[in-house]
Amino acid sequence: MKTIEEKLQEYRRVQAPSELEGRLRDALQRIPAKKRNMNKAAAWVASAVAALIMMVGLYEYPAFAYYGSKLFNGAGLNSLSFSELTEQGYGQQVNKSTTFKDGTVFTINGVIADDNVFTLYYTIDRPAGTEYTDEDFIRYQFGNLKGFLTDSKSRGGGGNPGKDKSQFVGVHQFEPVSPFSRTLTLTFNERLDNGERVSYPISFDFDANKAMKSIIKEDLSKTIPVDQGMIHYDSITASPSSTIVKGHYELEGPPRFSDETKLYVNGTEVKSLGMKATSPEFELKFDVLPTDKIQSIELVLENFTGIQKIEKPISLASPSDRLINVGHEKLWIRSVTKTDTGYDIVIAGNQFVFLEKDTISIQAGGSVVPVSEISSSRPWDLKDGNILWERTYSFNTKDTPEFLLLDELQYIKTYNKKISIPVDNKK
Repeated sequence: MKTIEEKLQEYRRVQAPSELEGRLRDALQRIPAKKRNMNKAAAWVASAVAALIMMVGLYEYPAFAYYGSKLFNGAGLNSLSFSELTEQGYGQQVNKSTTFKDGTVFTINGVIADDNVFTLYYTIDRPAGTEYTDEDFIRYQFGNLKGFLTDSKSRGGGGNPGKDKSQFVGVHQFEPVSPFSRTLTLTFNERLDNGERVSYPISFDFDANKAMKSIIKEDLSKTIPVDQGMIHYDSITASPSSTIVKGHYELEGPPRFSDETKLYVNGTEVKSLGMKATSPEFELKFDVLPTDKIQSIELVLENFTGIQKIEKPISLASPSDRLINVGHEKLWIRSVTKTDTGYDIVIAGNQFVFLEKDTISIQAGGSVVPVSEISSSRPWDLKDGNILWERTYSFNTKDTPEFLLLDELQYIKTYNKKISIPVDNKK
């Protein structure tokens, strides 16, 4: 089995200066990539280009910024200015500017790329005597980044004041770009005081030799069964900026809760950086992988939406603060009260336990009466350090409720199901 350090040596094409190696301890910013669709013609062209490049050997990732374990330690490259990054051997200098109608100058200082994110470093210089204010965050917006086989959406960013109050120094992130792009065009938008939006396209050469390749890029095809169906984990991509796990749901209905999946390397949890879901697909973002020898990689589905089926009617003969065990959860029937239009039943439970409108009814006078209205939840303080949440369920009937009829309840269920990712065949 090869370590990450050994894998990185396979990618490296340029020898790093020895005096830099001890300084390169930062990881790239962490923003996930989003899958892009290509039509068949574009995909065919991409395949042909890739094949041609592989045959003639004209294109390669030197990955000169891969310096083994030194790359993965530290606080992140966005903590440094781009000039500091270039001093350490990172990224591609661009230094392209465009001037707005009011004299503001927008400059792309440089870019860094890998398989998970494209990072752009820029400055905005307002005219002399004009301060950069919080309102300018609304005034200026990034459009898409376009190029050959590339239409990358903005993923957000931030920054800090520059050398004076008229300058803003920022970092912005996009979906990954195609390594076959030679020219990239960014559209930067400005909203004028009269509401008009002005676009400023700015093009620059992109040197893919400055990009970074992935360390691990693996198809998973792993599946975990859940109450609503299946969760499929499709792929994992680990780069110097982040680790992305992509997957999709195959469920009977939309999930009430997002899944909580954790990533472990050699039994140590890798920090989660969030989740993005565009049903049925999802992306899980984690920190960069550790650089110790990898003996095991595991994904653990800790919890997800659970469905508890309820077959027996629940008697309402003694409703006052009555505790009911429903599977792994508990419900409290706090009261049954007659109203001008029927009856209100107050039911309490844990915060993340839900009774859907089409799954609750009552039996009254020999008939089944559906719920007509469900109130918003409100806290019920048990005065012992615990707080439950109650809702009022209204029913339009003149007959006294005899039984509460529940088809099912949804809750956060603990699964703790594990899948292992092979590491002995990583190359």
